Amino acid sequence: MEVINSMNRIFATLMLITTYTVSIGQTNTNFADSIRIKYKIPELAYAVISSDKVIELGVLGVQKINTNSKAQINDKFRIGSNTKTITSYIAANLVKQGKIKYETKFFDLYPELKEKSNSAYYDLTLQDLLTFRAKLMSWTYTNETPTEKEIKGDEKQQRYEFVSWVLKQSPDTATKVTYWSNPSYVAAGLMLEKATGKDYKTLVYELGKDLNIQFGFGQPNSFDKKQPWGHDADLVAEKPSQNYKLNWLSSAGNVNVSLPDYAKFIQMQLQGLLGKSKSFTAEEFNYMHYGLPKFSFGWQVYTDEQTNLKYSYHKGNPGTFLSQVFICKDSDRAYIFFVNVQSDEAEKGLSVLFDELKKKQGM
Repeated sequence: MEVINSMNRIFATLMLITTYTVSIGQTNTNFADSIRIKYKIPELAYAVISSDKVIELGVLGVQKINTNSKAQINDKFRIGSNTKTITSYIAANLVKQGKIKYETKFFDLYPELKEKSNSAYYDLTLQDLLTFRAKLMSWTYTNETPTEKEIKGDEKQQRYEFVSWVLKQSPDTATKVTYWSNPSYVAAGLMLEKATGKDYKTLVYELGKDLNIQFGFGQPNSFDKKQPWGHDADLVAEKPSQNYKLNWLSSAGNVNVSLPDYAKFIQMQLQGLLGKSKSFTAEEFNYMHYGLPKFSFGWQVYTDEQTNLKYSYHKGNPGTFLSQVFICKDSDRAYIFFVNVQSDEAEKGLSVLFDELKKKQGM
């Protein structure tokens, strides 16, 4: 026990020595940094925004454990499954433009795959895939099959081959409302590619250009070692690499983005929910966030038991990063958290920080 306590003291000392803070707006940074240190988080970025301003934004700590690589305001974080919020919004735009419908069936666009696919999937629609109503298998980058040798071609072809493999597998037969499945979003991404003739990355980059946001893909340190390094639960830094399985999951969980840029995307969502969007009506935005039980188009829903306020939210956990976003239209507030470690400790720390920020906002 003494050895563990000694290690914790050493960790805390190192974190204090290398702490770096960039903040905008109100000053909860001291409390946030105490959470970062206590819960063993190398770098923590957080924001509180309303529909018309950034109330607070802070970036604290270091990009890599036990180094002096100070956190920077434009550091990029892998946001994991929060990529799904981006994919769903791209889909909504394409539906609005008449390039595809939510009722469009997958096999209407890819009829050549139907014969070899499980018949349970014949009627799958874009809406089924985006809202987790498809009974596709659960799958992530840690799964051992299919292997790299089974999936051929360039990035776009690999995603096609991967979905072809998934559709041959047995469906989830459990009785439930939603079926959390990364392959559902991969298949949805294929539908968007076919409807536009553009690959998924191009669709994301085009959205970024429209919103003045710089989206990227993969580990931030794989293209720039001066970007944040992800860390596992043992605080081992993940070396720069290109994980081929993450390419398969591009539309489900492989986007990276800075906190200021993702704050623009979330503020746009909050504006839309409050009827301040020129792209969609408030009703359309509310359908995206709350239209279906438990999970709508990229968004889960919960009600705070103490305040009775309703939040749409999403969390990403791609192995060595964590990202969380909570949007409350009734209080006109959104909260965003990025860290470059995935651990139970970090999850606990973010929960404490979230509660404190809500309290400071009077919610």
